[in-house]
Amino acid sequence: MTDVIVVGSGIAGLTAALHAAERGCRVTVVTKGFLADTNTRWAQGGVAAVTAPDDTVDSHIADTLTAGVGLNDPAAVRTLVTEGPDRIAELVHRGVTFDRAADGDFARGLEAAHARPRVLHAGGDATGAAIQAALGAAVRTARGVEVLEHTMLRELVIEGERVVGIDVETGGTTRRLRGDAVILATGGAGQLYSHTTNPVSATGDGIAAALRAGAAVADLEFVQFHPTALAVGDAFLVSEAVRGDGATLIDDAGRRFAFDAHPDGELAPRDVVARANARAMAAQGGRPVRLDATALGAERLARRFPTIDAAVRARGLDWSREPIPVTPAAHYLMGGVVTDLDGRTTVPGLYAVGETARTGVHGANRLASNSLLEGAVFGARAGEAAATDRAWPPVEAPAAVPLPVVAAASAPPFTRAALQELMWEHAGLVRDDDGLRRAAGVLAAWAADPRLRNAEDAGLLLVAQHVVGAALARTGSVGAHFRADEAGPAVTSLPAQEALAC
Repeated sequence: MTDVIVVGSGIAGLTAALHAAERGCRVTVVTKGFLADTNTRWAQGGVAAVTAPDDTVDSHIADTLTAGVGLNDPAAVRTLVTEGPDRIAELVHRGVTFDRAADGDFARGLEAAHARPRVLHAGGDATGAAIQAALGAAVRTARGVEVLEHTMLRELVIEGERVVGIDVETGGTTRRLRGDAVILATGGAGQLYSHTTNPVSATGDGIAAALRAGAAVADLEFVQFHPTALAVGDAFLVSEAVRGDGATLIDDAGRRFAFDAHPDGELAPRDVVARANARAMAAQGGRPVRLDATALGAERLARRFPTIDAAVRARGLDWSREPIPVTPAAHYLMGGVVTDLDGRTTVPGLYAVGETARTGVHGANRLASNSLLEGAVFGARAGEAAATDRAWPPVEAPAAVPLPVVAAASAPPFTRAALQELMWEHAGLVRDDDGLRRAAGVLAAWAADPRLRNAEDAGLLLVAQHVVGAALARTGSVGAHFRADEAGPAVTSLPAQEALAC
């Protein structure tokens, strides 16, 4: 019997676990928090898929390629879109209750850069929570699946150039889990930045472990910043679906500034809108811009966006009567561990899925609501491959981007907050050579400090070095990677404390 270890418990990891188990594998799911402590649980907008008679696979493919500025892998995009409807049917079978229209068909939302309303949602804006709950329940009751919570990945175990297990830490002790295949599904690395929509668990653990094991990574310079996170209290995502329903972005003067950046205004690709927000904020002294959803009315906002509505009102705001302050925040990592279409990496025995992986689906900028779809589609493929692989075909990887050779700069003592502020300032929405080299020098100094013992922090620091190295290597602006020293009008990078000010 094949033993499969899945590290991570979001949609990608749990889908992989279920598909492997259903093919007769013994599966161990490892997660460093509770099973539901994932990015998936916080996903609001929904999952994009072709389910309407007037929608087409070619249209969804075209939208995905346009958002990715043509740097996507076309084969990966076609796989994502063509297999998407089957994965939606699977989610329904597993108990996800998507919202329905009056005629009983799926209710479909429109989000930025989509030609058609194709975003399915559950509980209004609680799609991720609904998916997490259904998959979590399925895994808990699946034959042959063991769940280890509060268990953190420390290292991949390699014997004879093949991954044969993992070392984990739980309850202050270290133990070794052996397996025929390891699937990394630990999510992204939003905690690289001082302002993020990601939970505290998004520390790039899987990417860091893969790097230490010699796996190829790519496209780490492409970090997506969501345009609209609440700028009051703890960071909280305000879904793009709100703008899809008609909300607008305004500056202090009440002007809809997003059309200055793109003819689609608030529904332009995320990177464009996020930079437009940053530009408007810089022009008004760092004060947040405002999201005006008042035209939607209190009843519509509460019914369609109950999670956001509750979060807004908990902060003492009434968004049915007044625009609310929003700011860009780190949201999604398009790059990651290089994989083929079945999740295989360049290291035999090691798979990666979801935000941990770089499948080539997203290119330079992810299309809204393609992330949950990616987790479902490629999680299923990786789970099945892990159950059946007997040989390891070569996995093609782009040319490696070496870490920049820079002198270690004078640096303040390492803290996670200091790392996050450094990355926000120099490797955030807007980059330039001087800032990136400054960041690389400080990161090098921190990496050389033998006092850095915390495993999460060490992993974050390693991923940060590779993000900065990739951003230095790509000297032109494309998608979510914007070089102020290369093209377009300069946009002042917002200090973390000003981005949060209100």
